[in-house]
This record gives sequence, structure tokens and C-alpha cells, in this order.
Amino acid sequence: MSRRDLARNPRFEQVSPEVGELDETAIEEGLIEDPDDTMAMLADLTSATDPKLRELARRLAARLFLDVSRRGPVRPRGIGKLVEQPYRPDGGDLDIDASLEAIAEARASSSAIDPHRLRVRGWVKPGTALCLMVDRSGSMGGKPLATSAVAAAAVAWRAPTDYSVLAFGKDIVVAKSQDVYKASDQVVNDVLTLRGFGTTDLAGVLRTAQLQLGRSRAGRRIAVLLSDCRSTVDGDVLGAAGALEELLIIAPEGDSDEAQKLASAVGAKFASVAGPADVAEALARLLDD
Repeated sequence: MSRRDLARNPRFEQVSPEVGELDETAIEEGLIEDPDDTMAMLADLTSATDPKLRELARRLAARLFLDVSRRGPVRPRGIGKLVEQPYRPDGGDLDIDASLEAIAEARASSSAIDPHRLRVRGWVKPGTALCLMVDRSGSMGGKPLATSAVAAAAVAWRAPTDYSVLAFGKDIVVAKSQDVYKASDQVVNDVLTLRGFGTTDLAGVLRTAQLQLGRSRAGRRIAVLLSDCRSTVDGDVLGAAGALEELLIIAPEGDSDEAQKLASAVGAKFASVAGPADVAEALARLLDD
């Protein structure tokens, strides 16, 4: 975007008084006064034609959106698994068979047992895997883009070793694969490069989310759909949604009728958000409910 386009936002001159400049203090002040508008403007700055301003905006946006996303850890849920573990006083019952050699050697030498060689059997709760689907079929500038980026940051923070991010319109783009490491700031920046494109293959992205989550061994596998849920490509949306173990739907406030209908039809949890400042809290509420 050119400076002329960016200057349509009344805060722009404060945030970037000169070519190639970005005033972080002005951004911080804007976040206090109007967080949604400020994050929307910052998302637009990441596509500025000025290369220095664009790079500064991308670095700040990744850091800021990750900070905004932190709303508390996911609570693991489900049946635990009894496994052998290194000895801890509170780790579980002593596994005699696995610890027998260490016990016998200590008795033979009349010495103390080395606790590092002991094993216990204890319950381990299952982890949580997340797959975020962001709709890029409509406008992907300003608030919608910032909302998608904050949602990606929230998912990356809450399940840092087991998450994926999909962007969908006519085609489905894997911004982060479930079982491939990628730095969270890079994931956020990759989402910020998205622009609106074409039709909406809702059934396709739901099936892809199931495949991504199928790579995880977590006890709780959750798909998170950020969309108005108006599908414009033929496909069995209800069947694809119903095949997911757990589905959360987050839709834009004021444009959520189709999303609510889908949530009701498949028993998904639902929330609507006004903008990027709301999405991390909405995700936390749905996950922890």
C-alpha cells in the first residue's frame, strides 16, 4: 500500500511521520485509545510499498500480536495414560520390575539407591492439538487481517509444539503444518501476507484440518474456524464439520448468521468478535469452557 492509501487512516501521520519511520510510542498510545483500529492499521502497514516501513511494521506486528494473544494455557482434558517415568517423589508408584537392577546393586554394596535409576508408573494427561482455519475469501486488509494474525498468534502460544494454520479461499494454503516446526513470529508474518482471494471452499478446509490433526497424538484435537461460514464451493460442509473431534467457530460480529447455523447443526462451540482485540479472549473462553 502506498503512503497515500495508508494516510486515509487519521493515525497514520503520527505512527509514520516520515518515509521509512515507525513510531512505536504512537502505536502504544493507539492501542490504549482504540486497539482494534491500531492493530488494523499495523496489519496494513505490513504491506506498505516503502520497504523500510514494511519491515519495521512486520517485526512490530509479530511481537505485538503474540503479546496480545496471551490469555492463559489450555487445560488438558480426557483420559490419562499410565506410563513409566523417571522417579519423582510425587510421580506415582514405584515400578519394581524397572527399578529392580538398581535396588539389587544398592543392597549388594550396602549403599544408598541411586534415585536417577529408579522408575515409577504414573498418569500422564493428554496434550492439546489445534488447527486454525482462517478465511481469506473476502477482504483481508485492516481488521480482518489483524484478527486472523492475532488468532494465529493465540494458537501458536497455546499449543506451541502441536498446531497448524490453514488459510482458505478457492485454494487451501498450509501456513503452518501440524508436525513441522516454524517460529511463531514467522507464522504470524506469513498470515499477514494473505490477501482476499476468490471463492470459499469450506468443506475442503474442514477436511484438510482433519488430516492435519490426524498427524497429532494429542488427547484433545481441536479445529478452530475463523470465518463467516458462507461456502461458495460445492461440498458436504456438514459432513466435514461433523467428522472433526471438536470444532470451535469464531465469526465476525454482525456477519455471523451462517456461522451460528453451522455451529448449531454440528454441535460446535461458537463466538463472534468485533475485531482483533477480542479474538484471543474468545478463543480462550471457548477452549476452556
